[in-house]
Amino acid sequence: MVDTTKNSQLSVSNLEIRYGNDIAISGVNLNVQKNEIFGIIGPANSGKTSFLTALNRMDQMTENMNVSGDILFDGINVRKWKNTYGLRRQIGVVFPLPVGLPLTVYNNVAMAPRLNGVNNNDDLDEIVERCLRRAALWDEVKDRLNSLGSLLSGGQQQRLTIARALSQEPALLMLDEFSIAVDPITTMRIEDVLVELKKDMTIILVTNLVQQAQRLADRTAFFLNGRCVEIGETKDLFNGRVKHQETNDYIEGRFG
Repeated sequence: MVDTTKNSQLSVSNLEIRYGNDIAISGVNLNVQKNEIFGIIGPANSGKTSFLTALNRMDQMTENMNVSGDILFDGINVRKWKNTYGLRRQIGVVFPLPVGLPLTVYNNVAMAPRLNGVNNNDDLDEIVERCLRRAALWDEVKDRLNSLGSLLSGGQQQRLTIARALSQEPALLMLDEFSIAVDPITTMRIEDVLVELKKDMTIILVTNLVQQAQRLADRTAFFLNGRCVEIGETKDLFNGRVKHQETNDYIEGRFG
């Protein structure tokens, strides 16, 4: 068995998440390795989004959400980070629906660097172009940088969201069902982007498309009813080498 703790970027132990008295996640233990795409699959209400929310302390924005257990990022407990915004720069997130800011395409990407003290126009130009290229969007918007990002197509807006996340130079990028509102062609383009990004960062991919996890993820976790039922090499899980029948049943579409 491969030791997945040796090269871990993220280590989660005994994670429990409650909304008031309702338990959303209980007893989750897992490690995410550096420079891997870690897939998370499972039916609705299995705790996938709640799990992501806890990783960079977005739970602080949610009333009655309580998190217990240990979440270590690069060996540091995320609950002990004094600068929450600094943590969220390191752990970026892309939500299911494009969240375009009411700004130009350029300023959508340049905003975070400016907040981090980058004010030189040449430096900002370089960052914006680099992030838009990495998000496979530059060629489509290079002549529209001063147009509102909200005027882009849905697929372009989702890639703009990715470019904006990349502008913070995260070490870990989380994507929560990014393809819900994206057409199949754009989905495939973003998937190609993620494969390239894996060279420079770690990615957690929550997806409701099991075939997407099969295409992209190095390892995959199966969540069900607030439990992490199983984690394995993706090729093993999709070839029937599973420890739990529930995992196989979900992958083969018998429920979900």
